[in-house]
Amino acid sequence: MDLVTMSKAELGRLEVMERLQEKRIRQKAAAEVLGVGIRQIKRLLRAYRREGAAGLVSKQRGKPSHHQIDQGTEQAALDLLKGRYADFGPTLAHEKLVEREGLKLSLGSVRKIMIAEGIWKAKKVRQEQEHPLRERRACFGELEQMDGTDHDWFEGRSERCTLLVMIDDATGRLGALSFVPEESFFGYCGLMQQYLAAHGRPGGLYTDKHGIFRVNIPNGSQNDNLTQFGRAMQELEIPILCANTPQAKGRVERVNQTLQDRLVKEMRLRGINTMQQGNAYLPEFIRDFNARFAVQPRSSLDAHRPLAAHHILDRILSWQEPRTISKSLIVQFKNVVYQIHTDRPAYALHNARVLICQDAQGKVAILYKDTPLEYTIFHKQKRQAEVVTAKQIDRVLLNQSKAHKPAPNHPWYRTPPISK
Repeated sequence: MDLVTMSKAELGRLEVMERLQEKRIRQKAAAEVLGVGIRQIKRLLRAYRREGAAGLVSKQRGKPSHHQIDQGTEQAALDLLKGRYADFGPTLAHEKLVEREGLKLSLGSVRKIMIAEGIWKAKKVRQEQEHPLRERRACFGELEQMDGTDHDWFEGRSERCTLLVMIDDATGRLGALSFVPEESFFGYCGLMQQYLAAHGRPGGLYTDKHGIFRVNIPNGSQNDNLTQFGRAMQELEIPILCANTPQAKGRVERVNQTLQDRLVKEMRLRGINTMQQGNAYLPEFIRDFNARFAVQPRSSLDAHRPLAAHHILDRILSWQEPRTISKSLIVQFKNVVYQIHTDRPAYALHNARVLICQDAQGKVAILYKDTPLEYTIFHKQKRQAEVVTAKQIDRVLLNQSKAHKPAPNHPWYRTPPISK
């Protein structure tokens, strides 16, 4: 007597076929029970009458799947995953294997290969989030999240630096990226100028409590309620909102982690080794990133506003400090004494209030009633001790340690003789 091995589903089919054979059920009802069409019921009934229970067993059992990966493709993928893409995650590795290497395989197949070879471990199920998710804004440009992330972006091929990021809250679109040595007023001004040229003025900015965005220790004087960047955004009518916790601006925090993975590997594959090369590549990366990950906003309204005629960016996005001209027509700014030259009588500018504006290149303009004054540098004081913030101290010390390199014949390089 031959034994027939059947699955639970096949046993269910056998029961229905027996009832059909005994005419205790109609074909239409049998089709509804098994969830198939009447034509399939007729095929199963013919097989049952011809071969009995064995006719209901799948003919594919014990045979390789028609959808399995070709061995050559699997081996080629494995070689690349252990070589060029050794530290890539499954999603990014799959993109590169398909786009760059021309291999035809699915994301699930790549993940299975990596798990089987111990290249990647499946992530544990995330625990329930402690922070409630905030709903996205409705309109593109209604709120832009802004942050800077310090990282070894070039994996030791160049100095460690900071990437400044702007991402739209409603769509998750990257608005602007910029590599800078560190977070600074001029760095964020350059990022903002890039964004304004591409999109216009956003409805607001969502940032952390960095000293660039807000005054954290006011001392009660008149001008302490605004930082230089805060003053510039006020002139552009762009409000700044500061988050209490990193989780509150989770969208930009999460994209920072994504960039530290994807952007680093993209630059490695392209041989990008410096900040200048990186900044030249960023527009291409932004377009590709937005095409892959941006979502549609709930509203089709674009909340961006165009720049007004009185918004002169070169002046607004400059470092500005008021000064009073002395009787000898002298003003001092950042340890430099400037001598004012004018055709009008000297007494006309005595005790006059002027605005000193310095751009990112260090060029200084002295404005009196919005009119630039001519000047010469009268005296430049010696540089004092440098003021360094807590976020900058690691980079400053690292660069100073590399500033002097001993000569090849320096005694430090000489190996002392071993005494016997």
